[in-house]
Amino acid sequence: MNGTMAASSNRIMLGPLVAAIDQGTSSTRFLVFNAKTAELLSHHQVEIKQSFPKEGWVEEDPKEILQSVYECMDRTCEKLTQLNIDISNIKAIGVTNQRETTLVWDKETGEPLYNAIVWLDLRTQSTVERLINKTPGRNKNHLKHKTGLPISTYFSAVKLRWLMDNVEKVHEAVLSHRAMFGTVDSWLIWCLTGGKKGGVHCTDVTNASRTMLFNIHTMDWDPELCKYFDIPMEILPKVRSSSEIYGLMKISSNLKSGPLTGVPISGCLGDQSAALVGQMCFKDGQAKNTYGTGCFLLKNVGTKPVMSDHGLLTTIAYKLGRDKPACYALEGSVAIAGAVVRWLMDNLGIIQTSTELEKLAADVGTSYGCYFVPAFSGLYAPYWEPSARGIICGLTQFTNRSHLAFAALEAVCFQTREILDAMNQDSGIHLSQLQVDGGMTSNRLLMQLQADILCIPVVKPSMPETTALGAAMAAGAAEGVSVWSLNPEDLTEVTSERFEPQINPEESELRYARWKKAVQRAMNWETTEPVNNGNEETSIFSSVPLGFYILGSMFMLIGAKYIAGQK
Repeated sequence: MNGTMAASSNRIMLGPLVAAIDQGTSSTRFLVFNAKTAELLSHHQVEIKQSFPKEGWVEEDPKEILQSVYECMDRTCEKLTQLNIDISNIKAIGVTNQRETTLVWDKETGEPLYNAIVWLDLRTQSTVERLINKTPGRNKNHLKHKTGLPISTYFSAVKLRWLMDNVEKVHEAVLSHRAMFGTVDSWLIWCLTGGKKGGVHCTDVTNASRTMLFNIHTMDWDPELCKYFDIPMEILPKVRSSSEIYGLMKISSNLKSGPLTGVPISGCLGDQSAALVGQMCFKDGQAKNTYGTGCFLLKNVGTKPVMSDHGLLTTIAYKLGRDKPACYALEGSVAIAGAVVRWLMDNLGIIQTSTELEKLAADVGTSYGCYFVPAFSGLYAPYWEPSARGIICGLTQFTNRSHLAFAALEAVCFQTREILDAMNQDSGIHLSQLQVDGGMTSNRLLMQLQADILCIPVVKPSMPETTALGAAMAAGAAEGVSVWSLNPEDLTEVTSERFEPQINPEESELRYARWKKAVQRAMNWETTEPVNNGNEETSIFSSVPLGFYILGSMFMLIGAKYIAGQK
C-alpha cells in the first residue's frame, strides 16, 4: 500500500512532462523531460542503417526511420511505466530531425517512392555544376539573396530535382498529383498524425529554410525559386512556426506507446536550430557548436538576417509561435565530424568502438605531423567546394594508427576553427567562449584539443541532449499546451564543464597553418564530367596540349611523306 502511495505521490510531484523525437543521421531517440525542471527522465535510442549504393551516394530507408521512432516510443513508455511515471502526464511531443534529407511518398498509399537521400549525398554534383554554369558569372551565390544559401549538393531542392528526373515512380506520382515531398520532420509528422488517413503535411520554418525553395525574407515558399528548379509547389508541405499544435498523435492501441494517442505534436525544429534553443541561445550574439555526424556552429543574429561574406549560411534559427518574430542565425556547416569516427571503425577497422578512439589518440598525444582532411563529401563551410576529396598527408615511416586517430580528432577541431574564424570576421565580434553539445562531446580529449586549437574556453553542459531538449521546449511552450515557460527568468540554470586552453597560441597557430596547407591539397580533386571517347576510356585528346602535339606530329609525318613522295 505504501509503495503505491509513494508511486502516486511521485507522479503528482513530477507535474507535466514533454517528449521529443530526435531523428538524427545515425540514430533515432525518444526522450521525456520534466517541463518544470528540464530534467531528462527516460529515453531510448535505435541506430539507423545507412546505405551507400554508389560512390558518393548516401541513402536511408524511410520505413526504417519511422519504425525506429515507434520502437523508441514503445521502449521509453515501458521504461517510464517501470519507474512508476504516468505516461498520461506527457502533454506534448516535439520533433527534431536531420535537416535537408529528402523524401517523396505517395499520399494515397502512404508508401515512400524511393529511399531518403541523405544531406551528405553527392549524386547531384553534376546538377549543381550545371546550375552554377547557367548563372551570370558562374556564381554559386546566385540565389543567396533569397535563400541565404549557396547552390550546393547539401540542400533539398537539387535532391528533389534528381528524384523527379531519375526515379520513374516519383515522376509518375508528381504527374498524377499523388506525390508529397518533405524533409524527415514532414514524413514523421504526416505518418504520426494519421498518414494516408488525414495526416498533416507540414514543416517548420527552420527545416524549410534548408531546401533552397524557401524565401527567408517572406518566410514562405518562393514561386521564382520553385520555377528555377522546376518543382511544382503543390507537392511542398505547409510551412508553420517552430512552436504550435500541428496535429494530434494517432498510434495503434496495441502498442506500448498507444496511450500517446491524442497528444499534440506541437514543436518542430531542424536539429541544429533545436540545439540552439536547447542551449538557450536566445540573445543576439550567442552561439553553440554541435558535434554529431557533421559539425554545426550556429550564432543567433536576431530578427534581421545577416549575410556572410566568408562562406557561412544565413538560416532561420527559430520562430517560437505563430505570432512571434522569426530569429535568424549565421551557420558554419562541416560535413564530416563524427562520421570520421565511423569511417575509421567501419572502413579501416582500426578501432572497434568510438570510445577506443580517445584512448588510441591519448596514447601518443600528438599526430606527429600527420594531417587528415576528411572531405568525403567535398568541403562545406567556408569553402563550399564539392570537388574536394579526403586526404591524409605528412606521413612518415614513424606514423601509426594512434597518430591517425589523433589527426582525425584534430581535423574536427581545425574545421571548427575555420568556421569560427569566418563567423568572427562576419560579425566583427569575437566569441569569448564556445558552448558545445552533441555525441562527440563525451570525448574529453576532443574537447581539450578544441579549446587548445581555438585558444578560447569550451563549455559543455552536463546534460548532453540539448537538441532533444530544444524540441521539447518548443513543444511545451506552444499555444494550447503552455506547460513550459521560455521567459528568461523561468529558464533553469544549466550546470556545465569548462575546458581551458593549455597550449601557447604560437603552437596552435603553427598547427592551424599546416592544416590550411593540407586543405589546399584536397581541393579540385574530383571533376564530374570527364571527356571520354564513348567506351568509358578517357581520350588522350581531353588534354589540349597533348592533343595539339599529337595532331602536329601527324601533320608533320604526312607532310614528310608527301615531300619524300615528290622527290
